[in-house]
Amino acid sequence: MAINFTPHEVKINLKNRTVLKTFIKNLFVREGQGLKNLQYVFCSDEYLLQINQEFLQHDTLTDIVTFELGEDPAITEGEIYISVDRVKENAQKFKVTEEHELHRVIFHGALHLCGFKDKTKDQSALMRQKENEYLELYFGTN
Repeated sequence: MAINFTPHEVKINLKNRTVLKTFIKNLFVREGQGLKNLQYVFCSDEYLLQINQEFLQHDTLTDIVTFELGEDPAITEGEIYISVDRVKENAQKFKVTEEHELHRVIFHGALHLCGFKDKTKDQSALMRQKENEYLELYFGTN
């Protein structure tokens, strides 16, 4: 089981990586989802927009794009792309620290891979509830 954090042409200040990797593994366990391999790629708005356009045919800026790459739906093999630019802007917009917003998005991507959606109002509400639950668990223990 591997979780990797890779910056792509951006600088990222991600503290306590080992603790965070263990926490993400436990998130998958709590949600009853197997995990084999998970790659987080931190990038710019421009790079994530290219991915969004090429693979999802969306011509909009976003903070995160998540891809499930495995063939077994019970065992996650995925890639999560996170725009550091969006994280910084959203932190200001929502009046939270960049660290808090970055972790919200990290957990958001993991939750997508555990089967949570956010297309409808009800799905979005549940996703936000789960994000908040994991933020409390993570920051309450660190």
